[in-house]
Amino acid sequence: MKVQRCKGNRDLSPEEMWRFRLIEGAFRNCCRRWGYKEVKTPTLEYLHLFTATGTLTSGMLSKVYSFLDWDGWSGERVVLRPDGTIPIARLYIDSMVEKIAKLFYVTNVFIFEATGKKTRERWQCGTELIGVSSPTADAELITLAGEVLGKLRLDDLELRLSHVGLIKALLKKFGLSDEQQARIFTQILDGDGEALAKLEPVSHDLGESLSLLLDLKGKSSGFLRNLQVLLNDNSPELKPYIDDFVNTVELLDALGCDYQIDIASAAGFEYYTGIVFQFFSGEEKIGGGGRYDALIPLMGGGDVPASGFALYLDRLMNVVKIEPPANHKKVLVRLESSEGEVVKEGFNTASSLREAGYVAEVDLGGRDLADFRWLLDISKGLQFVLTDQDRQKRFEFRTVSEAVNILGEKGADKDSLT
Repeated sequence: MKVQRCKGNRDLSPEEMWRFRLIEGAFRNCCRRWGYKEVKTPTLEYLHLFTATGTLTSGMLSKVYSFLDWDGWSGERVVLRPDGTIPIARLYIDSMVEKIAKLFYVTNVFIFEATGKKTRERWQCGTELIGVSSPTADAELITLAGEVLGKLRLDDLELRLSHVGLIKALLKKFGLSDEQQARIFTQILDGDGEALAKLEPVSHDLGESLSLLLDLKGKSSGFLRNLQVLLNDNSPELKPYIDDFVNTVELLDALGCDYQIDIASAAGFEYYTGIVFQFFSGEEKIGGGGRYDALIPLMGGGDVPASGFALYLDRLMNVVKIEPPANHKKVLVRLESSEGEVVKEGFNTASSLREAGYVAEVDLGGRDLADFRWLLDISKGLQFVLTDQDRQKRFEFRTVSEAVNILGEKGADKDSLT
């Protein structure tokens, strides 16, 4: 019987793990340089963390992995975390003393998918900026995410902007019940871009406002500013949201950030309250985030605003084109015998090469020599022969330091993990 992988999960090969660590490393380096600090939360959380505040859509809650923590029915029901942000908000409320917290994390989240054809365990790099509510803070997060993606040299990168507060304020004007508003809003969050267009306006002014908003797709910030004047006249209830949207977009303009406005593109979580943004590489959505000022208050943490984003590692691995380092960075140390003195010298030599910044392996047999540009042979008399397979040249010497010098002179670039 063939041993099978659990449905809906994936293994990562060495090549895939190289891309995983490349993305993770670029993300960590950028976050640290922007002043963000890394945190980690448990894989298991109490179910009520995600249900008590109504922070996840019903569609999301129907796909969580939940079970009882203890025997029988006396225990708490727990879940494999379906989201990265809510546990960070809990961490902030539980133990953070700073009023302003700039946090980042790399974590897995779990979403049940009945067919098993889609991944159930998903990895993401997330950043949360807690305690600040301003267009500048939103612009910082968008710029930070863009910087990470820029390090990965992605093709056809596109940023799409929307505003959840504006959508919710617009839905209230249609005279819909709370239940109807919630249903349509959920459809929008689930990616139904036509949900707004299907609504029947109750007045000419409302129809005009809706038409103008939907026509925003792909328009410039100048069009948005013109729309601001019209909406403030026809629909003053929308003013704080359209003003907030304009203020953030103007900052992105000043920062030279390219974007597309698509007001109906707000797929994500129910806890968003303000601007939302999504990153695409071609047709692949590779990240997104937004402002969620109501989340921490709903969780009992006081009137604390927040915003954040997540980059989807699984999807990024499919679009990153950067290749692993070539074999010229690798040295294979080959031993003439298995005698203790030769083995000891081989291990010491490989260690010295690693400390000098090279990738060095002791040959244990079965390795493909084509994977290495450099072969370092150690004989019984502790003599060293270095072979450059690319140029078919040999160098003889008696100390490891000479080998390091030759490698440097002949262009064996040191390996970098950053």
